[in-house]
Amino acid sequence: MNYIGVNGGVVDAADAVVSVRDHGFLYGIGLFETFRTYGGKPFLLERHLERMAEGCRQLGIPFEPDIDGLTEWTLKLMERNGLQEAYIRYTITAGEDVLGLPAGDYTHPNQVLFAKALPPRPAELDTNGKELQLLKLRRNTPEGKVRFKSLHYMNNILAKRELTLYPSAARGAEGLMLTARGEVAEGIVSNVFFVKGGRLFTPDESAGILPGITREMVMELAESEGLKVETGLYPWEMLSMADEVFLTNSIQELVPVTTLWKENEQRAVGSGTAGPVTSLLLKKYRQKAGIEQ
Repeated sequence: MNYIGVNGGVVDAADAVVSVRDHGFLYGIGLFETFRTYGGKPFLLERHLERMAEGCRQLGIPFEPDIDGLTEWTLKLMERNGLQEAYIRYTITAGEDVLGLPAGDYTHPNQVLFAKALPPRPAELDTNGKELQLLKLRRNTPEGKVRFKSLHYMNNILAKRELTLYPSAARGAEGLMLTARGEVAEGIVSNVFFVKGGRLFTPDESAGILPGITREMVMELAESEGLKVETGLYPWEMLSMADEVFLTNSIQELVPVTTLWKENEQRAVGSGTAGPVTSLLLKKYRQKAGIEQ
């Protein structure tokens, strides 16, 4: 990643800086979106920008979504970095302001754009899936009514540090956090779904989860296939008895979970390979992205 986007331009990585007085640095006031390209084009960008716009509105950060402008900026940055496909992170910070907590709106936000190569996805992941480790650290409550994809990511970082203490981490496991009440919340970087009796379940936003863009799309795809989708508050025990479990995020798409861990207790999910509902929804998602027939 030799080049980074800053406020609409593209600069050498060493020159990509923001002020120490930026409230994104001082107080974590800022938002970001991660998305990827398919065929060199950002996927579901309109939805990502809608989520960012609502968050900025609540934080008092001036922001007007510009799909065409951001697409052009993204493609320019990808070209400078020699990328055909990319993992994109788009960040908006509050910008410089006085030292202290302002009550009014911000006026000069900063925008930063990163583009890097997509992480490789082994073909066998679609069938063999990955492991999911239950963490002791609980999901903190959201910043507002609904969780922002904000620059304040300490809860996730502490969860990642805990995950490294388990043997499953060396095999690429994701960590799962529960709410303070003991309900299934979400992964460190993913939303979680499970299937039981032919019905699809996912934690409700009232569990304090990030309302993921891929999560939203998967729910729509499931309903278009005639699958009943239910959101609610579910104990770990319900997840552990599921027929299928899978994770979603914008970079990894859908990832089957074939093994669950609670401390040192291991449990296979279903037959130990990706289930039929997971495989169907992954296929439909890729069709939506235009990479599978």
